[in-house]
Amino acid sequence: MGEITVATAEQSRGLTLVAGHSASRDRVAALALDCGLMPHIAEDARAAGSRGIRWMVLAMAAFIANDTLVKVASASLPAPQLIGVRGLFACALIMTVARASGTLLQPRQMAQGWVALRALVDAAATFGYLFSLFHLPLANATAINMATPLFITLAVASRGARVGWRRWTATALGFAGVLLVIQPSAGGFNAWAWLCLAATFAHAMRDLMTARIPRALPSLAIVLATAMAVTAVALAWTAVVGWQPMTAAQLGGLAAAAVFLASGYFALVKATRDADLSLVAPFRYSGLLLALLLGWLLWGDVPNALAWCGIALIVAAGAYLLRAPPRAQAGK
Repeated sequence: MGEITVATAEQSRGLTLVAGHSASRDRVAALALDCGLMPHIAEDARAAGSRGIRWMVLAMAAFIANDTLVKVASASLPAPQLIGVRGLFACALIMTVARASGTLLQPRQMAQGWVALRALVDAAATFGYLFSLFHLPLANATAINMATPLFITLAVASRGARVGWRRWTATALGFAGVLLVIQPSAGGFNAWAWLCLAATFAHAMRDLMTARIPRALPSLAIVLATAMAVTAVALAWTAVVGWQPMTAAQLGGLAAAAVFLASGYFALVKATRDADLSLVAPFRYSGLLLALLLGWLLWGDVPNALAWCGIALIVAAGAYLLRAPPRAQAGK
């Protein structure tokens, strides 16, 4: 990984692009625009950000669909069993897609440092969140989990990247909007809430680890490593609590959930590999908007006035991060 420095005779200012450092792309684009140098760098940064946002929105939509099917299954099946069975379907689907696309998945790829660590962190985060969810009101757990973008922005800033006050403000407003929609009760915060917060932090670390994985490694390898880790933990948990016979309808529902889960994993990896994480992370909130829509369509739930104010904040924050030029995104 080297450094490329660009300069002109008229300007002594240098433009440094650190290869593979996604958090620096917006800074590079802003400097390129300031100096009038290499305009394609700015366009590449914009394109990468737009692609990352689209992948993140797709990932959240897939995860919401998965959660809906899993919620139906959880009424008649133990949680670890349904997660384990769903994971087996997901692993089979991922390997089938890899074979059909000609992508070679090797065990040593999934055992590499950042890939294996990411998978383990994801598994721990998933089950930490589930354990806390079993003991917390759903609104409280959901609100806590929506703090992931704040953790990511803080982590990106701690690594020396410039995250301007505009992004901090937009991210904070997005989280405030989530709280207005969820409207959690203060009485629900206890020791389990701290576990949920730890799981949320782990999810943020997982996303940061994704950006460190070499781009030459197929995204499907990362997705499969994660699915295998979560499935292994779920099946181990099932071995402790016991197995319950399943019907064909239950298996079919979990197979469909696996399709959405695998799609969500893949889209999330794509969203966090190439784009600036502090840009794409707030678009996790889009999943909440879809959940509200499904709640209205399926159960007749209609948001109250505070919730609609929260939705407006979420949309406004996301729209700003999508439309803001590189100079503004870099805090210039």
